[in-house]
Amino acid sequence: MSFVLKSTEERARLWKPMFASELPELAFHVWPETGNPQKVRYLAAWQPPENLAENFPNLEVLFSVGAGVDQLNLASIPENVRVVRMMEPGLTEGMIEYVLWAVLSYHRNMFQYARQQGAHVWKGAPNVSSSLFRVGVMGMGALGTPVLKKLSQFGYVCHGWSRSRHDIPGIKSYAGPEELDAFLAATDILVCLMPLTEATKGILSRKLFEKLPKGACLINCGRGGHLVQDDLLWALDNGQLSQAVLDVTDPEPLPEGHPLWDHPSIVLTPHIASSSRAAAGGKMIIKNIMQYENALNMIGEIDRSFGY
Repeated sequence: MSFVLKSTEERARLWKPMFASELPELAFHVWPETGNPQKVRYLAAWQPPENLAENFPNLEVLFSVGAGVDQLNLASIPENVRVVRMMEPGLTEGMIEYVLWAVLSYHRNMFQYARQQGAHVWKGAPNVSSSLFRVGVMGMGALGTPVLKKLSQFGYVCHGWSRSRHDIPGIKSYAGPEELDAFLAATDILVCLMPLTEATKGILSRKLFEKLPKGACLINCGRGGHLVQDDLLWALDNGQLSQAVLDVTDPEPLPEGHPLWDHPSIVLTPHIASSSRAAAGGKMIIKNIMQYENALNMIGEIDRSFGY
């Protein structure tokens, strides 16, 4: 029985001794070296090799080394292979920090002050209470829920929208397409933390922006595919949105000369909001393998019918 890692040199260097210590009976291989393909039961990768069924006929679990699985073509992964996304604590901590930075920066006019510095303008604005800002998070999963809890501690009025309803003290939960309009109408700062699926692709569009209060702010930490870029530019240029913070784009990186690069009301970061820490990620996969071997639920296993 063996495990194959198709990822970075850093993960390989850190994970190999960890696996040797915790799972000595499991042979550890680093792609493209796989040992006997018939013996491979576990594979960890961002993008798995092609033809999984042919190359690894006895594969049982595919681990994504990232928080999402939208980079995977689930249709090409055999139905009997269980798919698990990365759920180590560093991913959550990083996302909380990033969204808190973006929300606070918008609330305290820091993006405006940065533009003023570039124009050599010295002009302050009144400081206002966080309680006057309503923050709505799209996606109330493993990242969205802790982000909402942290923001509420800073006094923001927080609510979330997702496929199903959630019960979180002090945070209003909107659920399903029929409640999306009400959620948007009550949102001054919109944070996208949804998984990318066929249902959510292009959801950040003109149709959605028009349902937000005029002058709202968009923070997209989901995927670039959530956003219709031309609609964002329209919303900013027409004042429907006043600011956008984008950690993700499509494609990544943006091509030279793309209008998102130089728009004065867009802040771009290079997909750094949250990332898996190599050592912690290895520990999480080891834990999940142990869970699996003992017929227990694995942390982060996706529901393939929903795609996340």
